[in-house]
Amino acid sequence: MNQTIIFYPLLIHIMLVLLLYILLGIEKSKAVKAGTVDRKKTALHNDAWPDHVLRVSNNIANQFETPILFFVLSLVFFSLKAVDVTVLVLSCAYVASRIVHAYIHVTSNYVPKRLGVFMVGCVILIVLVVLAMKGLMLS
Repeated sequence: MNQTIIFYPLLIHIMLVLLLYILLGIEKSKAVKAGTVDRKKTALHNDAWPDHVLRVSNNIANQFETPILFFVLSLVFFSLKAVDVTVLVLSCAYVASRIVHAYIHVTSNYVPKRLGVFMVGCVILIVLVVLAMKGLMLS
């Protein structure tokens, strides 16, 4: 299998983050135009923004937590030449979980559902770590 294919899910996740930044800009612009925000206060206090802005902002922060582990694992699999169908499917499933998590977070922000999707992503990462350790031991 072509080992570089592992970078497709990673690039899709990067695109998700960039789209969230665009959404954040749109939401901030709406808040400023609506006059619902003290612009001087927002320069120092993120919580001065309305909830619809904070949801997007908080989700962007989430995209730099467990996804960092996914990025590192992608590089590990690539270095070990251990990218196979299982790793690719799990990587795609992880990124899909991040997309669903982002959608829930920026819309309803229903925490039990968001937590469930987050945990699915964490379980996928655990399986990927075990597979990476197995690949490391076999190399």
